[in-house]
Amino acid sequence: MTTWTDLSAVRPITLSGASGIDRAAHHRLDEAWLSAAWSHPSTRVFVVSGGQVLIDDTPDGRTELVMTPAFEAPVTETHRYFLGQDEKGVAYFALQKDTLPGRMDQSARAAGLREAGLLLSQRDAGLLVHAVALENWQRLHRFCSRCGERTVVAAAGHIRRCPACGAEHYPRTDPAVIMLVTDHEDRALLGRQMHWPEGRFSTLAGFVEPGESIEEAVRREVAEEAGVVVGDVEYVASQPWPFPSSLMLGFMARATSSEIQVDGEEIHEARWFSRADLRAAFESGEVLPPTGISIAARLIELWYGEPLPQGQSWS
Repeated sequence: MTTWTDLSAVRPITLSGASGIDRAAHHRLDEAWLSAAWSHPSTRVFVVSGGQVLIDDTPDGRTELVMTPAFEAPVTETHRYFLGQDEKGVAYFALQKDTLPGRMDQSARAAGLREAGLLLSQRDAGLLVHAVALENWQRLHRFCSRCGERTVVAAAGHIRRCPACGAEHYPRTDPAVIMLVTDHEDRALLGRQMHWPEGRFSTLAGFVEPGESIEEAVRREVAEEAGVVVGDVEYVASQPWPFPSSLMLGFMARATSSEIQVDGEEIHEARWFSRADLRAAFESGEVLPPTGISIAARLIELWYGEPLPQGQSWS
C-alpha cells in the first residue's frame, strides 16, 4: 500500500497533529500516582459535558481550553479521566459533568469539537478529542454487554469493569474509510448525501465491515454508493473522529470505470469534477467549499493543488 508523504502543500489535518501530550498509559492503574498528580499544583483540569467544553479567547488572539488547577475543579468521584502529561510533566485531566460550570468573567463560551477543533492549538485540540471520545464511550456503555450489570469506571476512565461477572470493557473505535476517487481524466468524484443541503458535495466514505481489509472497504463503498469500480488505493492519513467513535482513514483511489449509478439511499447525487469544473462551481456558488474540520477537505486539496476557497462552510 502506497503512502502519501508530501502533505506540506496543504493545511494540516485538524485533530491529527502531534499534540505534545504523552498519554502515559502506565499511570492509569496506579491510584497512588493519580492521586498525587491530581493534588499537584501544576495539574490542569477541564470539564466536558455532552461533547462541549469551555473555550476562551486570549488577548494575543489565540483560543484556549478553559482549564483550572485541580483544587478549583468541580467535585466528581468517578468520571475523572487522566489524559496524559506534557514535556514539562504537567498532568491533564478531564471531568465529565452533566453541565458545564459557569464563568464569573462571562468571557468564556461553550463549544463542541467541530468549532473548537479549528481554533485550538494542537495540544488543546488533542486533549479535547481524547476527552470527547472518552465521554461518548462512557455515556453509551454503562452496562455490561455480557450480563447487563451496571459497570464501574476504572483505569482513569479508560476501562469499565463489571462487578458481577468480572468482564472488562474498553473504549471502541470504529474504522471508517474516506476517499477521493479520480478517473483516467484525473477528474474527482464527489457525492451528495440525501440529507445534505443543496450544493454540498464531499468525498465518499463508509465503515469497514467485519472481516474486511481497508482497501476492500474503499472499493466496496465506492461501488455501493456510486456504482464506480476502483482499482489502486493509496493511503494518505488518518483522523480521529469521535462522533461518536470513529477513526477516519483517508485514501486516494483510482477508478477503472466512469459510469455513475448512485444507490439513492446514502448518496443522492454524484458527479465527476475537473479542477476547472470545481473552481467554476465554487465561484458560482453551485458547490459549497468544504472548510470544516473533516479530512475530506484535505483530500480534495491534495488533488486540487491549492487551498480551497473560504466561504460558507460545512463539516
